Amino acid sequence: MPRIAIVTDSPASLPPEVAEEHGIVVVPLQVIIGATSYDEGVDEGASPAMVAQALRDFTPVSTSRPSPARMLEVYAGVAEAGYDEIVSVHLSGEMSGTFESAQLASRTAAVPVHAVDSRQVGPATGYAAIAAAVAVADGATAQEAALAARARAEASASLFYVDTLEYLRRGGRVGAAAALLGGALAVKPLLRVTDGRIDSFEKVRTAGRALARLEEHAAQAAGEQLAEVTVAHLASPDRAEALAERLGDRLDLAAPVRIAELGAVLGAHVGPGMVAVCVAPALPGAVPWVTAGESAVEGD
Repeated sequence: MPRIAIVTDSPASLPPEVAEEHGIVVVPLQVIIGATSYDEGVDEGASPAMVAQALRDFTPVSTSRPSPARMLEVYAGVAEAGYDEIVSVHLSGEMSGTFESAQLASRTAAVPVHAVDSRQVGPATGYAAIAAAVAVADGATAQEAALAARARAEASASLFYVDTLEYLRRGGRVGAAAALLGGALAVKPLLRVTDGRIDSFEKVRTAGRALARLEEHAAQAAGEQLAEVTVAHLASPDRAEALAERLGDRLDLAAPVRIAELGAVLGAHVGPGMVAVCVAPALPGAVPWVTAGESAVEGD
């Protein structure tokens, strides 16, 4: 039976212990602060707090994908470790060139590589990678694991709130007209990932109202299904903890709501104050973590 490895990228926001538990290889993207480049999750200097402060100080912050050559190095290392095939799950190709790098590297890799565009970003990509890893552990082929990753990503919801669209505008993730309109009207936009792109779907007047609407939309996304939920933030722990507590009381969960500070790469594009919710369907065989009425919040 072939040995199958799972590879993903650092914006998938997998905690190190989760990646290790599932044997997932994480490829770092780079964040450039001023004139210094850092590998996300590798260099302590590229912390979310450092990115948030740089953005407040108007220090130039940008990000960079891993090159095809770097991806090929990762695949070569996996092959040398004795794996026969690779499922490589990445953030949306509409927002990053990482998937393209994976595709290009796969053409000359020493073992077959099944590159998956999750059409998602952040924890939703991480949940997709976990689905692939669990499928492999259950005896799936590489093709089946890739399908499992795509299916879970497609069934997941990524919703978020930002204090301003300016940082997304700087990175080219929203248009200048939308950013200027939001600033002029002093509205708080609610955003979601739709078919791999960021889409504004509701505008409210206050941060408190935005968080209340995030809760409602997350509950609608979960519906009656058993779910896993991550609440992410950048320099906004109080908001994230309050939202996580409410969702933990309200939803049927397969695991505690995870609270995580957004990594440096994604943080560079959304700015301080961002709060996001990712709702993913629980994997087959999961059981509720809590009984009705109990809270399920776990801080990182």
